[in-house]
Amino acid sequence: MDQAGEPSPEASSTPASEELSAGNLAPDFPQRTDFSSLNESVQKIKEEFSRVVVGQDEVIELLIAAILADGHVLIEGVPGVAKTLMAKTLAKTLDTGFSRIQFTPDLMPSDVLGTSVFHPAKTQFEFRKGPIFSNVILIDEINRAPAKTQAALFEVMEERQVTNDGTTYLMDIPFLVVATQNPIEQEGTYRLPEAQLDRFLFKIQVPYPSLEEEIRILAGHHDVAGPASGIASVVSTAAIADAREKVRQVHVEPKLMEYIAKLVTGTRNNPFLFLGASPRASVALLNASKALAAIRGRDFITPEDIQELAVPVLCHRIQLTAEREMEGHAVEGVIKQIVQKLEVPR
Repeated sequence: MDQAGEPSPEASSTPASEELSAGNLAPDFPQRTDFSSLNESVQKIKEEFSRVVVGQDEVIELLIAAILADGHVLIEGVPGVAKTLMAKTLAKTLDTGFSRIQFTPDLMPSDVLGTSVFHPAKTQFEFRKGPIFSNVILIDEINRAPAKTQAALFEVMEERQVTNDGTTYLMDIPFLVVATQNPIEQEGTYRLPEAQLDRFLFKIQVPYPSLEEEIRILAGHHDVAGPASGIASVVSTAAIADAREKVRQVHVEPKLMEYIAKLVTGTRNNPFLFLGASPRASVALLNASKALAAIRGRDFITPEDIQELAVPVLCHRIQLTAEREMEGHAVEGVIKQIVQKLEVPR
């Protein structure tokens, strides 16, 4: 075992991914940070999700990781796969403010951020805050609004503030945007600007349920009582702040930082890609890996954490060349190829 407390390759012939089960540490690993309260909060959130959402365990884990990493989430999938339901359920499990914005083609920036209203009695303008001023904001069908409305989100998503008439208004903590969108090929949608996509920590693809899961969905709706309702708020603002502080303490070996940097820079010189990932992607992959490690009860990240999160962190930040796109290639495949070619630090 090295000085940082991580197992060396000689210490065991069993891969780290097999020694560690979710939420448990192998006996030989000294615990430097107490994750008991964090893991308790994670378990409570998962239990509330299980009442209304069938399956989608990976999606739920990524949503929780986004909360811990203080990042926004873009959820993509065809209509009817519970994208909005999952976003609403996540918001309800947190004891924080919540607002929902339905994006439409005629939505204006002022409908999101707010606007100045003149009061004759006061003979002055007063800023009336829009629905973006909350803790958890669900933006439903984000790709149905035009570019000018999308651009209104740039400042608030990156800097957690809104500027109006020269005055800056800071957002409350936590501030999390959970946006849903239908695939680009669906009729009546707009392509999101690259600058906005880069502000999302994850892009999560929601797949169709399996046959067994769909049978469970039908059984739940057939039940006399109907689907479970009344989701409880199980995590407070203070608990979120405490969990995020613990995530910041997760140890990262210098060789793993180098591994992240090589993975991201590998997207910038790949012949299949027209647009590579920015340094913001490196920071996002680092923070997301620390959050995932904490969720699984470890106070250090492993190469497997980075590899597992490479696709949701990078897939929306890069673009295929026109030739490769016409040939039917996918960015997910390119990311996996880059990961496979990199030497894994041990």
